[in-house]
Amino acid sequence: MNRATFPHRLLPWLLVAPQLAISFVFFYWPAVQALRQSTLREDAFGLKTQFVGLANFRRVLSDPAYVNSIQVTAVFSVLTAFFSMAIALLLAVQAEKVVRGKGFYRTLMIWPYAVAPAIAGMLWLFMFNPSFGTLAWPLRQLGITWDPLLNGSQAMTLVVAAASWKQISYNFLFFVAGLQAIPRSLLEAAAIDGAGSARRFWTIVFPLLAPTTFFLLVVNTVYALFDTFGIIHAVTGGGPGKSTETLVYKVYNDGFVNLILGESAAQSVILMVIVISLTAFQFKYVERRVHYG
Repeated sequence: MNRATFPHRLLPWLLVAPQLAISFVFFYWPAVQALRQSTLREDAFGLKTQFVGLANFRRVLSDPAYVNSIQVTAVFSVLTAFFSMAIALLLAVQAEKVVRGKGFYRTLMIWPYAVAPAIAGMLWLFMFNPSFGTLAWPLRQLGITWDPLLNGSQAMTLVVAAASWKQISYNFLFFVAGLQAIPRSLLEAAAIDGAGSARRFWTIVFPLLAPTTFFLLVVNTVYALFDTFGIIHAVTGGGPGKSTETLVYKVYNDGFVNLILGESAAQSVILMVIVISLTAFQFKYVERRVHYG
């Protein structure tokens, strides 16, 4: 087995230096600052600072509003990951059946991923606005009292729909790539043996997509926990009655709106621990069921 050699020992470090610098500036340094600030209590103007140890964590974990945000985040994350991946897989399977214009169809499916989260949230808010929304009108005709600004369940439905729609394109790309990597000979052999399309999918296609599905599960979990802030901020602002206030939005609300800096930093540390723990759990237990063939 040939090993890569470099003419100078410093060259490998110089090549990875930009990435290391970016990781240090935008991840490690903020993480250390968050850990430090989570042990402090300071006023809104930063004029007086007091070391309080783990007091901020105790106050956060005993706060009913924070417990509610954990429950909201769990529901929101599970629904967003499930719908975005399930719909993307369905569209990817259907795209493989298209004979003419397959490239054009795939291009159209990619476009929503280029939309910023806040813009995606505003689009869905306008479409489902209870007063003039084009998609809210059919709901009123069906006798459904639609008002996500007052109804917590409807607000959750709206942000889940917007967040899932935004992520479908990303998942679609990977599922299409995974489907193209499956040998056609396996599907043809199963078809000759009399297996229907549904049986071929569940016994051949879906198991072979396990590595792609596992990767997207991790990515969509992180997406739902962090990258959906713009959608929630644009659509509901965490309301009504904190029914859509996720963990990342509560960090923003307490830190930047209410200026409770110590508790906000403690929340960010807890959120970081949750994400690391979930990712480690997925790699340790879920990946065991993944076969890379």
